[in-house]
Amino acid sequence: MGRKRAFHRTALASVIALVCAWHNGVQAHGGAAHMVPLEKTLHDFGADVQWDDYARVFTLSKDGAVVRVKPNADSAMVNGKPLKLQIPVTFKGDTAYMADGFINEVFQSGLDQTFQVEKQPHPLNGLNDKEITQAVAAIKGWKAYQPGMRFSAVTLSEPPKAQVWDFALNGKPVSAPRQASVTLLDGAQVIESEVNLADGSVTRWRPVKDAHGMVLLDDFATVQKVVESSPEYAAALKKHGVDDVSKVVTTPLTVGYFDGKDGLTRDKRLLKVVSYLDVGDGNYWAHPIENLVAVVDLQQKKVLKVEQGPAVPIPTVPRPYDGRDREVSPLKPLNITEPEGKNYTITGETVSWLNWRFHLRLDSRVGPVFSTVTWNDNGEPRKVMYEGSLGGMIVPYGDPDVGWYFKAYLDSGDYGMGTLTSPIERGKDAPGNAVLLNETLADYTGKPTEVPRAIAIFERYAGPEYKHQELGKPNVSSERRELVVRWISTVGNYDYIFDWIFHQNGTIGIDVGATGIEAVKGVKSRTMHDPSAEQDTRYGTLIDHNIVGTTHQHIYNFRLDLDVDGENNVLTGMDPVVKPNQAGGPRTSTMQLDHHRYTTEQQAIQKFDPATIRLLSNAQKENRMGNPVSYQIIPYAGGTHPVASGANFAPDEWIYHRLNFMDKQIWVTRYNPDERWPEGKYPNRSTHDTGLGQYSADNQSIDNQDLVVWLTTGTTHVARAEEWPMMPTEWVHALLKPWNYFDETPSLGKVKK
Repeated sequence: MGRKRAFHRTALASVIALVCAWHNGVQAHGGAAHMVPLEKTLHDFGADVQWDDYARVFTLSKDGAVVRVKPNADSAMVNGKPLKLQIPVTFKGDTAYMADGFINEVFQSGLDQTFQVEKQPHPLNGLNDKEITQAVAAIKGWKAYQPGMRFSAVTLSEPPKAQVWDFALNGKPVSAPRQASVTLLDGAQVIESEVNLADGSVTRWRPVKDAHGMVLLDDFATVQKVVESSPEYAAALKKHGVDDVSKVVTTPLTVGYFDGKDGLTRDKRLLKVVSYLDVGDGNYWAHPIENLVAVVDLQQKKVLKVEQGPAVPIPTVPRPYDGRDREVSPLKPLNITEPEGKNYTITGETVSWLNWRFHLRLDSRVGPVFSTVTWNDNGEPRKVMYEGSLGGMIVPYGDPDVGWYFKAYLDSGDYGMGTLTSPIERGKDAPGNAVLLNETLADYTGKPTEVPRAIAIFERYAGPEYKHQELGKPNVSSERRELVVRWISTVGNYDYIFDWIFHQNGTIGIDVGATGIEAVKGVKSRTMHDPSAEQDTRYGTLIDHNIVGTTHQHIYNFRLDLDVDGENNVLTGMDPVVKPNQAGGPRTSTMQLDHHRYTTEQQAIQKFDPATIRLLSNAQKENRMGNPVSYQIIPYAGGTHPVASGANFAPDEWIYHRLNFMDKQIWVTRYNPDERWPEGKYPNRSTHDTGLGQYSADNQSIDNQDLVVWLTTGTTHVARAEEWPMMPTEWVHALLKPWNYFDETPSLGKVKK
């Protein structure tokens, strides 16, 4: 991945070439100045333009820079600081004009410090365009490479952890060579390789036995083409009342694994395809062709078989969700201004905000990866987390019918959620004060591809941080500020919003919002009074005429390589309990704590009880009162859907043979750089658990060791009418909270000397 600001400094020439220059006779350095329309030129540049007619002042904002300028004034204010202008902004009629050098003059003045040049590249910087191209060229030149191989992932191969920490804390360069990890698909064969970027040599080439790789983007097009050209599928469509296959939209889904009970052999690269009818309303999801599934062989590019149940009439009533049939009352503007600029800086891929400092990159599988997270404690950077990211997630459905029983989507492990990043729209997906970052990933051909507006970073007001009103004395209170890093991935019908939230008081929040469109099932019933309603709603809720929202779950797991003030940590717990009062007096009972220390990986696996406290502690480090410094891990910190306290399946389901992470909320394993995904490296059609179940099977000691916390959270999604045809964002929240990590309230500030 390479990062670019959401605008390019070379863009000015192309912007100005798009507009007609106007010469007004103004002299600049002895020559005539060329004037261009202010509003259009700045909008093309990506800046926001606001005009205050009362004050007669323009406010121009772009990423970290806020510029205030009055027509005919010889200076502007950039982030609250004056800047002398070579040529004033002027009006000609009702149109404002600026000199063609105005953008460079104000936005590259140096008064905005949001973006800074990285003097020494961070060793975890994602691969840039040049490095991706170099790695792919090396692989294509390798003796075993064959034309037609596709690229599943081209990512950074991380250097040793100790060397990275030494760089982050002390600036010592990493001695390990920079390498790229490249995963290829040769038909159904997965191949792992590595490239030394220093000399372009291929240092690893290893075919992987019994692995099925990810679904790649070109597989989507392949499936649609195969289905449209299949006579067998066309014949099946006619039984469901569809004569025109060109109006059918396919959705390619992984088939799971059922030990042959589904009639599918595991040696083939297969997808199951469910279909929807395009009726022209822009929402084909509302028109499912129920009880019809095509099994597509991606290598042979043909339909192997068609699975069918009883034909159900297709719901065809238009259900647009894009507003084409609605009138919405306009809202008055809500402007968030930062007139003196940002409180954070972005240096390369490293973000600094108040006491926080962390590295940020985008991964093609799991999305944002946060690394070398530290807290500046009175000038000393203290370790909090080496690396944190989404580990994996699953969306399992509970309906056993032919078109549903296999649906248990491993969105990141099967499809690559980073690859499916959704560009963020300013003012809608993120507030107007957000900085939007473009990222670069490799596509399935190995070509570096820019992902526009992939990540948003913004600061927000989050309520009072603290308040106290002593009787007869002045109020003491402070606002709470939060820095939010937002990323959105669209996987089929659902859009997932991931917020990583850094608080002034040392807390890190992880919020996940699910929105988009329900996956719905076509049924006979129009209302709950119909004779078929009880049967039709056995596995879901009737949310529209002839449409059921099927009950399912959204279960997320986060890989958190916490290093609480150092690498030697242990999982501890405290359970509030009621015990008899043995100290005398009128009370019969007391509130006390039972303390626990979990010393092995198997002991650490547990369901989370929100009434208890679980900490990752550093027993070798104490605060000034002698308490071990810790961070509390809270999988459930509130949510808007019912909590998924475990997977809603019987224990003999085959999904439990393949995945264990979904049923327990806390896992702790000994650090191993190769153990990165709770569902395993290649979960597509896996027969057994190659993730957390395998990682913890050897039951290693976790007492004073370098540990990774795997935090599982999620919701059980019971559909309701208010979520159709568009689902308002439903949130789940998790927290990492300092627990005796500090000596006092960290947001009070430094003690005066």
